[in-house]
Amino acid sequence: MYRIMRLFFTFVFVFLYGFVSDALASGLPDLGEVGMDDFSLAQERQIGEEIMQAVRGDPAWFDDPEVEEYLNRLGQRLVRAGAEPGRSFEFFVVKDAMMNAFALPGGYIGVHTGLILAAQSESELAGVLGHEIGHVTQRHIAQLVGKQKQSMMMVLASLLVAIAAGDSRVAEAAVMAGQAGAAHAQLSYSRDFEREADRIGLQTLEAAGFDVRGMSAFFERLQRSSRLYENNAPAYLRTHPLTTERISDMENRVMGMRYRQVLDSPDFHYVHARLHVQSLPAAEAARTLKGLVAGKPDDAALHYGRALAQLRLGHLEDAARSLDELRRRAKPSPFIAILSSDLALARRDPGLARDTLAAARKEFPESTSVVYALANAQIVGGRAAEAERDLRRALVGSNSNIRLWRLLARANAALGRRAAQHRAQAEVYFFQGAYRGAVEQLELARRAGDGDFYELSAADARLREIRLRMDEQRQSEKRDEQRKNER
Repeated sequence: MYRIMRLFFTFVFVFLYGFVSDALASGLPDLGEVGMDDFSLAQERQIGEEIMQAVRGDPAWFDDPEVEEYLNRLGQRLVRAGAEPGRSFEFFVVKDAMMNAFALPGGYIGVHTGLILAAQSESELAGVLGHEIGHVTQRHIAQLVGKQKQSMMMVLASLLVAIAAGDSRVAEAAVMAGQAGAAHAQLSYSRDFEREADRIGLQTLEAAGFDVRGMSAFFERLQRSSRLYENNAPAYLRTHPLTTERISDMENRVMGMRYRQVLDSPDFHYVHARLHVQSLPAAEAARTLKGLVAGKPDDAALHYGRALAQLRLGHLEDAARSLDELRRRAKPSPFIAILSSDLALARRDPGLARDTLAAARKEFPESTSVVYALANAQIVGGRAAEAERDLRRALVGSNSNIRLWRLLARANAALGRRAAQHRAQAEVYFFQGAYRGAVEQLELARRAGDGDFYELSAADARLREIRLRMDEQRQSEKRDEQRKNER
């Protein structure tokens, strides 16, 4: 997680260093409220995309399609209900027990597994996402650039780190790097951001049909935690300053909104159970879920979690019994279908896994996690040609999906198509920002000798693009070094 935040710092530092130098040299006028002319939406998106390339190659990225799919479904529901429903957002999960969430430039929003587990209702989790969406739609990073463009570079960068970093020590060190007076102004300004994000978040939460009390309830619980553990406050409070004034303001706004009792979706509880099981050693998870199921035998999510834990242990018959209990208590779901297919694969029955997932794909056509699971079952079961066809069809509408490219590389490897395999693996490296690895794979694809015109043309085009990007990076590094020497 800390590496992701350092990447954020590095990308913004590089951009702001050049920006501030150019701005001071040209004597640009004051930007007023937002500074959008100097830090455009396109620049925000570019920085966000570059950060996300590194995130996807970082061990802190929580590569769990089912959890990420749920988070994006929840987040997109909020986006559609907000003031900018057409704006592009992507939600991702960070494997970290700390309770935190953060917005990156360009609409990328990261949520820690610890925060998801800490949310006691779906409305609480939605409240946090709504707050982060507010940071993005109000263009708070652009405002930072606009407001502080006449300040020293390290002061600008320090505030961005203070907002986004997950480690309080990193944030404190960054703020101390700036001037004392400027740091005080930044703290005040960031609290203004928080109040504005609260307002936007509550409006979005209400418009999306959630319980608006969830947002204030979650923040109040965090505030109580900070009082009990003053020297170890939740990470979310260290990066999102919470005051009694903010809590009172949220409560006053909630009082003026319509009361709505909202039930959590089953998927919220499946995600909770899934993360809970993955946060513990398999044996401990199985013991814990056994006790929980005994206390709440009708809770479907607990049976789901118990089956997951038993499957991890290799206790296949026990997992099958828990799965049967789950099916008796719950409606069909991608979570249940994928769990059923995983159990079938563990029992060396890929045909059953494929049939289960094929039916689920018809019932849940929007589920990307079912697409991934079906492709895996097809490859394992000796039907790589079917997987290859389905994956190429899926990539038409999602060309930057790293999981689809990874599966396509596996399918082509199983089929003995070396050029197609290397070309697909190159795309995996490309979207991780590992350009050298991508170049190596593309060169292997060109030398494989079995590539058709389409594969070779695509490989050549991507190779030219990557080499151009690498040249631009080298030139940018040279310019940055020259600017530093000039100072």
